[in-house]
Amino acid sequence: MRTPRSRTRRRVTALTLLLTAALAAAALPAASAAPTAGRPEAGPGTDHATDDPFTADRTAWFRQDRFGMFIHFGAYSQLEGEYTRPDGTVCRDAEWIQRECDIPKDAYEKQAAAFDPAEFDAKAVVAAAKGAGMKYLVITSKHHDGYAMWPTEVNSWNLRDHSAFDKRRDILAELKEAADDAGIKLGFYYSIWDWHDPDFHDPATFPRYEKRMYAQLKELVDRYDPALLWFDGEWDTDKPHNPWTARDGERLEAYLRGLDPDLVINNRVGKRRVVDGDYGTPEQEIPDAPVDGQLWESCMTLNGHWAYARYDENWKSSTSLVRNLLATTSRSGNYLLNVGPDSRGRIPEPSLDRLRDIGAWLRTDGQGEAVYGAGYGGLVEEPAWGAVSRKGDKLYAAVTDWPGPGAALHLKARTGFAVTSARVLGSDQRVTVTASGDGYDLTPSGAATNPTATVVELTVDPGPTAPEGHGKGLRQEIFDNPELTGAPKVTRVDAEVNHAWKYTGSPHPGIPSDGFGVRWTGAVEPRRTETYTLTTVSDDRARVWIDGKLVIDAWDPHEPRVDKARVELKAGTRHAIRIDYAEQSGEAHMKLLWSSPGQDQQVVPRAQLYVE
Repeated sequence: MRTPRSRTRRRVTALTLLLTAALAAAALPAASAAPTAGRPEAGPGTDHATDDPFTADRTAWFRQDRFGMFIHFGAYSQLEGEYTRPDGTVCRDAEWIQRECDIPKDAYEKQAAAFDPAEFDAKAVVAAAKGAGMKYLVITSKHHDGYAMWPTEVNSWNLRDHSAFDKRRDILAELKEAADDAGIKLGFYYSIWDWHDPDFHDPATFPRYEKRMYAQLKELVDRYDPALLWFDGEWDTDKPHNPWTARDGERLEAYLRGLDPDLVINNRVGKRRVVDGDYGTPEQEIPDAPVDGQLWESCMTLNGHWAYARYDENWKSSTSLVRNLLATTSRSGNYLLNVGPDSRGRIPEPSLDRLRDIGAWLRTDGQGEAVYGAGYGGLVEEPAWGAVSRKGDKLYAAVTDWPGPGAALHLKARTGFAVTSARVLGSDQRVTVTASGDGYDLTPSGAATNPTATVVELTVDPGPTAPEGHGKGLRQEIFDNPELTGAPKVTRVDAEVNHAWKYTGSPHPGIPSDGFGVRWTGAVEPRRTETYTLTTVSDDRARVWIDGKLVIDAWDPHEPRVDKARVELKAGTRHAIRIDYAEQSGEAHMKLLWSSPGQDQQVVPRAQLYVE
């Protein structure tokens, strides 16, 4: 059963898909001719900020699920990582093989015509993901080679019209049905960069490509109802030239949110910045702390390639994969682990072996509690002997370096809290907890229960937390100049400092999109007495004062960026706050977030802001 979303969702049936496909060709010109259809026309007064992804219902599943399957599968899979040139030499790559091996277009199209993934089994793929403990899937609907893995009506460069595959089948529809039946969410990867479309590389003809891209994305959203869109190919590059800009990303994101306000979208829809999309996308790496200003997900391979390469046997161990998942969770990130089906559509057995191992670890003794719905340990520093995640009043210490008999595991506290109980999951051994120096010593009485990671569950009392406030927001004054001089043109109460006016918008219809300033004043009241990190996400000038002291000074003109300050705040005390923001030209963004050892990162909520 699917997790309900905030609006009624359609269950996509085969009949619905056939009807949609039949109508798509007739509807295509209208669908592609108006990229901003579905949303108000952008201009002065437009604010593109939809919610706070850290707390929104729309992203709740993404923050809860933590673990997903990436699937790289396309026309390149037919080559299985090797291309034999006319002179007999062999070139190796995977999903980039056309470009990296300089395969002529006609030769690449010829090999794609033989692509026949007849053994692709959506139910088996979903079963493998579910068995691994994965909660969502993201499959490449179109990679850089431009080849569509669904029966698009936009062109013939797709699995139905240019392959040896059964023309009656639609693997995305099959995945959708299997995922829905299993209670797993489905997302689509889509490459902006397109090596095949002749209109892509030239800025003069790029708008024609852009219309076709919008039409394909509308097909994906309307036909398959994805929970997530995962973009790629947004960077500046050549072979072919990529004309994609931040402005293009702004338009595309606005268009997609008009099609489905519930979509979760990654930051590569724009230019991979903190102000783009809903979450960041570090690749083949795990940040050493929660990412400032946005949710995040790390995508990684099981071996050395994304798509199938028959020669690549450099498989990561199951132990390292589980530990990667634990490290990601402990820093409030998601882990998107990739598989690459072969030319027939089969996931390689070494991949399946590792997925089974990960799932077995997560299911054993309730160890999955350290992952699902868990996040940054916060209350404690991350130890050298493992990873610590937190969920409510529980800390989950996943120990990868178990102490010798009688030895202790030390946890360094970042704030005051008490440990009320401790146990080793899967064991009845005692765990002695002793206050020691800057934190606590945990001394288990027995051996590790799992060689990959043994989980010690701590029940904690994080200390006093005041009730939720009853604030209404801050006083907002809007000026028609970036110097914030003269009388404000608009004065009102602003519920949160969470704005993405971007290129086309402004705080008010009477204020132009360039050359304005905003001042917020009032008080902020925390619920815990702690050292807080205040974080601004701004473009292009920002300053923050707390109790009359300038704590963030980002008044130099800048591109979208993050600035931070550590401040001592006391629960139940209303600390005076002032924020100045100025926009001269180009983009306009301003967010104010806070976090502390006991407070997860979020936009400072309305209830804790007061007009004084």
